[in-house]
Amino acid sequence: MTVNRGTPPATTRPGPPATGGATAPLQLAVSTLGFLVNFWAWALLGPLGPGIKERLGLSFAAQSLLVAVPVVVGSLGRIPVGALTDRYGARLVFPLVTAATIIPVLTLTVVSSYAALIVTGFFLGIGGTAFAVGVPHVSGWYPPARRGFAIGVFGIGMGGTAIANFTTVRLADAYGDNAPFLLVAVILAAYAVLAFVLLRDAPGRIRPTGSAWRRLAGVGRLTVTWQLCFLYAVGFGGFVAFSVYMPAYLRTTYDLSPADGALRTAGFVVLAVAARPVGGWLSDRLHPVPVLVWCFSGVAALAVVQAFEPRLMPVATIALLGMAILLGAASGAVFALVGKVAPAEQVGAVTGLVGAAGGLGGFVPPLVMGWVYGAQGSYAIGLMLLSDVALAAAVFTAVKMSGLARRAD
Repeated sequence: MTVNRGTPPATTRPGPPATGGATAPLQLAVSTLGFLVNFWAWALLGPLGPGIKERLGLSFAAQSLLVAVPVVVGSLGRIPVGALTDRYGARLVFPLVTAATIIPVLTLTVVSSYAALIVTGFFLGIGGTAFAVGVPHVSGWYPPARRGFAIGVFGIGMGGTAIANFTTVRLADAYGDNAPFLLVAVILAAYAVLAFVLLRDAPGRIRPTGSAWRRLAGVGRLTVTWQLCFLYAVGFGGFVAFSVYMPAYLRTTYDLSPADGALRTAGFVVLAVAARPVGGWLSDRLHPVPVLVWCFSGVAALAVVQAFEPRLMPVATIALLGMAILLGAASGAVFALVGKVAPAEQVGAVTGLVGAAGGLGGFVPPLVMGWVYGAQGSYAIGLMLLSDVALAAAVFTAVKMSGLARRAD
C-alpha cells in the first residue's frame, strides 16, 4: 500500500480514549435504532416497485430507476454528511437527518405520477445518509479491539430494509395505501426527539478544523480510502442491490406475488443483517482480510449457481440466502477494516466516501439487471457479472490488501 507524500499513514494517529461503561452500549443502541428507522424509510419504494410498475405501465428499466434513485442519493449524500458528523457530532446531525427524511415520506401519500415519484425518491435518499452519521459516532465510543464488532452491531440497522419488505405491502393492503408512510413518519419524528435527548459525543472526540471539502480532499488522497471503497461497493452494494431489486426479480423469474416476493426479500435482508456483526466479530479475531477473501469467493460461486435459474426450492433459496450471509459478513468486515486504519478525526469523512461507494455499488446492478432482462429476457448475464466482480474483489483483497493487514497490525 502506498500513501501520498505529506499524508501521514492512517494508523499513526491516536483515537479518542476508550470510554466503556454503561454509556457506550446506550450510544450504540440509540445509533443502531436510528440507522434502522432511517433505512426503513429509505427502502419504502422497493417493495412497492412491482405494483407501481403494473399500475403505471412502466418498463423494467423504468421500475429499476425508480427504486435506484433513493439509493444513489443516499449514497452520495453520505460524503457531506460524514464530514458534517466529524465537525458537529452525531447529537446534532442524526436528529437533523431523521427530521429531513420525514418530508419525502409524507410526500409519498399525495404523489402518484412517475415523475413525482422520482423526485420524491430523490429526497427519500436522505434517509440513507444516516449510515455515515452512526459509524463515526460508534467508533468514537469503542476501542480498536472491539470496534469491528460494535460497528457490526450498528450494521443491524440494515434491517430497516427487511422491515420495509415485511410491512409495506401488508400495511397498504390492510389499512390503505398511505398507512406505511404515515407510520414511518411518526416513528421518524419520535426518533429525532429521542436522538437529541440521548445521544452524546464521545469524550475526547477530535473536532477537525478547516473546511469540509478540504478534509474530504485529504481523505481522498489516502490510497486506502479507495481500496476500501471498492471492497464496500461489492459487499454492501451487492446487499443493497438485492434488497431493492429482489421483489421484481422473484416476481419475474419465479412468478411470485408481490407480498410473497417482499416476504422472501425480507428473509434475505434479515440474514444479511445478522451476518454483519458476525463479520465484524471474525475480523476482530482473524483480521478483516481473510474474512473478505472467503466471503467474496463464496458470493462468486453462488452467483454462478443462481445464473442458471434453478428451482426456487431448494437450490435458488440456498443460493440467495447464502449470498445474503456472505454479503452481510463482508460488509461488517470492510468497516472493521475502516475502524483499524482510518485516522480518528477523519473516520466520518472516510465513512462518507466508503459508504457512498457501497450505495453506488447498489445503484448500478438494478439498472443493469433491468436493462439485461429487457434486452435478453434473462437475468443470467447480470448474475454472471456479479460473480466476476465478486471474484475480482476476492483476488484483489488477497493480493493487494495483505500488505495493509501487516501495516494495520
